[in-house]
Amino acid sequence: MGVVTYDYESTSPVAPSRLFKAFTVEAPKVWPTAAPNAVKSIEVEANPSSGSIVKINFVEGLPFQYMKHQIGGHDENKFSYSYDLIEGGPLGDKLEKISYENKFEAAAGGGSICKSSMKFYTVGDNVITEDEIKALIKGSEGVYKPVEAYLLANPESCN
Repeated sequence: MGVVTYDYESTSPVAPSRLFKAFTVEAPKVWPTAAPNAVKSIEVEANPSSGSIVKINFVEGLPFQYMKHQIGGHDENKFSYSYDLIEGGPLGDKLEKISYENKFEAAAGGGSICKSSMKFYTVGDNVITEDEIKALIKGSEGVYKPVEAYLLANPESCN
């Protein structure tokens, strides 16, 4: 097994606290509403807390039917959260899991900066390339960008 680490940053006009809520505790409500062309539903094993399993079901026609995340934890004061993608989605037979650590920080001119650190755990001698990682990030924008647009259009959501 090999491990490849990749760090990624993106900016958003949405405040860190709202993005944090939309991607953690309120995700089961927000994602299917904000991204109905991608997310069918989200099932949470228990309260979204450390160790819980979250299953994200996608609409028909997308490359993946579902993904399962295991929550590592989240810190509401620092707007940070971590999880492992443990089943489904882009894992296939090449990846054992993908670990994510995300943090939303206030940007100098308003809005926020999302800092993500991802670790890709490959199966056997498989290799994941930077181009494959960038393609996975681009795919995740199919949810991220609609959630961001939803928050901008609905200023009362996730406050």
